[in-house]
Order: sequence, then C-alpha cells, then structure tokens
Amino acid sequence: MSDSLVFYISGHGFGHASRAIEVLRALLARCPAARAIVRTAIPRRLFQAVSGDRIRVEPFEADTGIVQLDSLRLDEAASIARADAFYRTLPARAAEEARYLTGAGAALVAGDIPPLAFAAAAAAGLPSIAMGNFTWDWIYEDYPGVDAAPRLLPAIRGAYAGASLALRLPLSGGFESTPLVRDVPLIARHAVRSRDEVCGAFGLPPGVPIVLMSFGGHGLDGFNPASIAHLEGYTVIAAADLSFSRGPAGPDARRGVVPIDESAIAAAGFRYQDLVAAADVVVTKPGYGIISECAANQTAILYTSRGRFREYDVLVREMPRFVRAAFIGQDDLFAGRWEKHLEALLASPAPPKPDTTGADVVAEILARALNTGRLD
Repeated sequence: MSDSLVFYISGHGFGHASRAIEVLRALLARCPAARAIVRTAIPRRLFQAVSGDRIRVEPFEADTGIVQLDSLRLDEAASIARADAFYRTLPARAAEEARYLTGAGAALVAGDIPPLAFAAAAAAGLPSIAMGNFTWDWIYEDYPGVDAAPRLLPAIRGAYAGASLALRLPLSGGFESTPLVRDVPLIARHAVRSRDEVCGAFGLPPGVPIVLMSFGGHGLDGFNPASIAHLEGYTVIAAADLSFSRGPAGPDARRGVVPIDESAIAAAGFRYQDLVAAADVVVTKPGYGIISECAANQTAILYTSRGRFREYDVLVREMPRFVRAAFIGQDDLFAGRWEKHLEALLASPAPPKPDTTGADVVAEILARALNTGRLD
C-alpha cells in the first residue's frame, strides 16, 4: 500500500489542529515510511512539533467554520452566509481536490472535520476517515438563519456520508450523517516539562497558585488586566500576544498579568501544554482543546460563556467528568472579581483522570489503513 496521507484540518480554532498534530506525531512514530500532507488555514507555526521532511503543510481553506468577532462573540448570520457561499460550490471544489489527491499519490484522506475532505476523497475513489467531536451540520442547524440557506445542510451531510469511517471523540455532538462511527478516547497534549522548570524559566514565584488566561487567537476584547491587579495570592499569566484591545495603553498596560512571550516558550524548549500543566487553574472559554489539555494535565478550568455555539452546552454538561470546572459570568470576569470563584474551584474534588490515549488509538487506525487498506 502507498504510505501517503492527506490530512485536512478545519481553520476554526486551534483545537482541531492541536489534536491532529498529536495524531500525526503518533502516526509518524509508528510508520517510519509514512508521509503526510496537511491542508489547512491554521498558521504553519503551530505545526513546528511535527516539522520535517515527512510532513508538508499547505495553506488551504478547507471550510469556513464560524465568524468570530473575538473569543467570546460570534456573528451567526455571517457564519451561515459564508458557509452557504462555500458549500454552493462544493461539487467543483471536491472535483478540484480529487485531482489534487490523485496527483499527490494519496492513499488515504483524513479530516478534522471539513466536509470537503470526504467529498474530495469520494470523488477520487479514496478511503477517508473523519475525526472530531462535532460535525458542521450539527453546528449550523442550530442557527435560525440556516432556513434561508436550504442547500447548506444537505450539502454538508452528503459530504459526510462519503466518509468511510468517523472517529468520534468525547464531548461530542452530531455524526448522524456519517455511516460508520467508532468512539475513541480523548486526544490531548501532555506536558513534558515540570512546574518547577516552567517557574524557573519564566521567573514565576514558586509556591504561589498559577492562573493561566487562555483565550485562543482572537484575544479578549474589552478586558483590562489592571482589573485583577488586586488579586493577591495568585500569579496570573498569559501568552504575551493575547490581545486586550480595549485595555489601557502604555508600559503599565498589562499590570495584573505576567506576559510570557509565545516565541520564547518554544525557544526555551517548552510547549503551551507545559504552561497548562504548571497552572493550577486555566481561565478560558470552553473548547475541546483546552478541556482535553486540562484533563490530561489535571488542571482546573474556570470558564465563561461564549457566543451561541452548540458545542458549548455539550462541553459544559460533560466537563465535570474530565476536569474540575466552575463558571464565572462575564461581568465578574471583566470586573476582576475572580477570587471567590478561584477559591471555590480549587477547594472542589477532582474527578478521576480520564483516558487520554486517543492520539495513539487514532494513529493505529490510520497506520492500519495505510499499511493494509483495512478500516476495521
């Protein structure tokens, strides 16, 4: 069998990419001859962990995801309009990608979880494996505006129906359109550096509870770091490029938050999950990626609400099985009234550590498909 995999990754958020990267790492370790092409709109810098001559990352719009105004707000109408325009041209896009797959010598297609991947694989006569914790038809059907785009959901569902196999992660919703579904454990990034190493490398005081602010690539519009300058007994950290666009200007702009330069993290031999593991609490919005990392590294989550996104209700309902979790309203979040929430959360009992071997499980399935053509 050919050893070439083409992996399509949604451009919606970094969680899709982070778990796909873990799968690719595990696959390349299992199959020394395997080669992978990644097609995604996610920035190339996030793939440094699997960089090398066995993997190629190509800029590509595989889907339209959700239009985010910032980390906590989205535009429902614009999301549906963009998706509708994209999927109106799905047959032509799939035909073009089928030609690409043939030219690339692909033996197998995987996707997390753009419908185009499976439509293209079907058009090229190739097997395909879907991987994710939700499907886009399930997300979009929750928006009232979808009624004005009557061809959108059928197009997405028809593409998903072409997948040979769907690997469903925990914290899931959807998958009614995929013909064959197999449940797999959490895929998560595990820390490899200790808390003491993190504190030493970035000048954090030892013995003080660490709170990590984690709001993805969209920033936290309207948050003023000075609002938590009074928070005693905690060290609050954030990647230095986390945008607080309406906060104060000048050298005191991040008072209350210790910035850790993202490029310096990698340069010092650390990864973001090392910060997650070093933290006692992550303050965030719910998302698969950060929940899985907190579960793997036994870090608590203080979460706030986000715009209307159907996954949110599933995550909130299921989170307590995987991590210690508590809610903080946006009023308290932005006003810096964190202390009572942090105290209550840290005093709560932790659930049993969940199974986080999903990357190895999925990699084994992909390896078998590449080596034997079998998907069972």
